[in-house]
Amino acid sequence: MARPPIALILSYVLDWLVIIVIAAIAGGLNFVKPNHRPFSLLDLDISYPYIGETISTGTLAVVSLIAPAIIILIVVGALVPGPRISRTLSRGQAFQLKLWEFEKGWAGLALAVATAFFITQGSKNLFGKPRPDFLGRCQPDLTNIAAHVVGGLGQDISSRWTLVNSGICTQANTAVLNDGFRSFPSGHSSFSWAGLLYLSLFLCSKFSIAIPYLPLQPTTADSMTRQRNEHELLPLHQNRGVSGDSNIHDTTGEAALVGKQPAHSPVTIRNYAASPPNYTIILAFFPVAVAIYISSTRYSQFYHHGFDVISGSLIGIATAILAFRWYHLPLSRGQGWAWGPRSVNRAFGIGVGTGGYVDHAEVRNETVRNGDVEAGRV
Repeated sequence: MARPPIALILSYVLDWLVIIVIAAIAGGLNFVKPNHRPFSLLDLDISYPYIGETISTGTLAVVSLIAPAIIILIVVGALVPGPRISRTLSRGQAFQLKLWEFEKGWAGLALAVATAFFITQGSKNLFGKPRPDFLGRCQPDLTNIAAHVVGGLGQDISSRWTLVNSGICTQANTAVLNDGFRSFPSGHSSFSWAGLLYLSLFLCSKFSIAIPYLPLQPTTADSMTRQRNEHELLPLHQNRGVSGDSNIHDTTGEAALVGKQPAHSPVTIRNYAASPPNYTIILAFFPVAVAIYISSTRYSQFYHHGFDVISGSLIGIATAILAFRWYHLPLSRGQGWAWGPRSVNRAFGIGVGTGGYVDHAEVRNETVRNGDVEAGRV
């Protein structure tokens, strides 16, 4: 089994370094003082009590990052490359394919969480929105309101009908006070949705949990066979190096059915796909249910306003979907595989008009010489 080219390995090491740098910058933003937005002492939306949280930051990291990483490791170890494709590979090729799927599974998880973390932490500091429990954290000095007034036109009604700055707070713990200005968006929501929705998508991919779909064109026996050949089980951009008799799907029954029915026959169409077993819904939905629960605690325990929770959730959802599609084929057509590697001569970048990060001429030549996996393309 040939070793992958050093340049290709270094390009993926660089990918991991970029993810680590994004996460490190996001962590560093937690030590940056956020903007302190002026507030009203009579604002009931920030007058909730300051209480302990059910889901701590450490627990959040375990549930949304460490646990998904372990599950990905177990799933890849148990399911990849699968019993059918294993028969066409040597032990070394199977191990290399397993290692590739594991690395891409972890890379997607890390990218989703790091990106959500960075966007959320940066937004918190920029907006400086007070939390629902802010006044409980602030402990304002009600005897010296006038010295901290920054605006408002309610002085004629009451001296408290004004906007004041954070200088009125007597909270001795600066970290607690600064954290009180980090309400928007919800970090627990974005982090949990990023990690757990990514895990859900990963499980859907590996267990073939997807809504059944129809082809874009009417199905015939020839087109069925052609589509099967175009989507072999190896996680590659093309059908590379797999012998013609290794077609994974048995289309004999399909061909017989199609031969007896017109291409547009409802009988032919309805037998093209089927819905997965209903118990797989539990497998796919459980991580999402955990994310919903974590998000709910941030609202019910007065750490975030409803809009903050929704916004944080949307950030996590967006980064999870982006990271999954960055590394994995579509659920409906990918057969559970990650995208293949970049070509060696395009490992670090491409120019205008190149057409993509896979050099198809190079792939064909390497496949002829060494076979698919041993060509350095797992």
